[in-house]
Amino acid sequence: MKTRHVSLALFVAAAASALAGAPPSAEAQLAPRAQTTSPALALAALDRKIADLDAEEEGSKRELADLGSKIADAHARALGRGRVFYKLTRAGMLPVGGGFNALVTHAYRVERARHALARDLAEERRLRGRGAELSHTLERVARDRVSLGSQRSAMDAARLAVEDETRRQQAFDRAFTSSAGSSDYVAVYGATGAPSDSVNLGGFVSARGRLLFPLIGRAEVKPARREGTDGPGLEIKAAVGAPVRAVFAGRVAFADRYGPYGRLVIVDHGDHYYSVSGNLANIDVKVGMDVSAGERLGTVGDEGRGAMLYFEIRHGTETVPPGPWLGL
Repeated sequence: MKTRHVSLALFVAAAASALAGAPPSAEAQLAPRAQTTSPALALAALDRKIADLDAEEEGSKRELADLGSKIADAHARALGRGRVFYKLTRAGMLPVGGGFNALVTHAYRVERARHALARDLAEERRLRGRGAELSHTLERVARDRVSLGSQRSAMDAARLAVEDETRRQQAFDRAFTSSAGSSDYVAVYGATGAPSDSVNLGGFVSARGRLLFPLIGRAEVKPARREGTDGPGLEIKAAVGAPVRAVFAGRVAFADRYGPYGRLVIVDHGDHYYSVSGNLANIDVKVGMDVSAGERLGTVGDEGRGAMLYFEIRHGTETVPPGPWLGL
């Protein structure tokens, strides 16, 4: 049905939105994929990205730990080279007394010590620079993990919302697939009050035109076919919190929030006839409960279009005009 497709579209939109908010590297790799793949593949892609971040963090931490000892060794070598170079340069021209060969040998040693010291200092700088890069990498990974973790949570919430909506869709559909015509149905159709005694005799079909009005007192009624519902139905204006009652005895087949109906109660009246009461503020019954005609099902709510009860009657899965059944 339309609601199911909308739910799936909402999940895909949530996945695309989540991936679009990823860091640049994640956006480049994942966002285009989310536009062309299923929600499950989008989640898998996000999980792979999170796993890649975990691996990158582990490798960076391991390399950073190894760098500590390497930097210490390089620093120690540089200090040793520095002492040697200092001693050699302090000697100045002293080797002159040893002749030209001694002077050349001394100059060679000084130059070699200088190169070795420069090489050790350069290595220490390189190692410290690499350490700074790894520290920045770990900071970036931490930020990316928080971002992707938030996106994963959002996508999980969207997935759970879709699953919940699917569950309600299935429960809604099941509510119209079995009825009191089966032998294992044990709903009591006997009424507990005077109005329902007269209405319930002879079954739901015989009560056509004499069903109880779902609200007590006068109310403004108009035919309606609300977008996203099966219709035709009635919009019955009333004050928020006004009691909504069963129009005929039966068993509660559905009592939950469902799509454009808002909070909704479906009562199975037998022989595959059902009454549908939507746009409720509260639900006072549970699935499986037997209700008598006139028994309270819930209260009128306001889903943003004004306080009203949205009412339908169905025969199986087919919605029939409810007015004639209520004597309107």
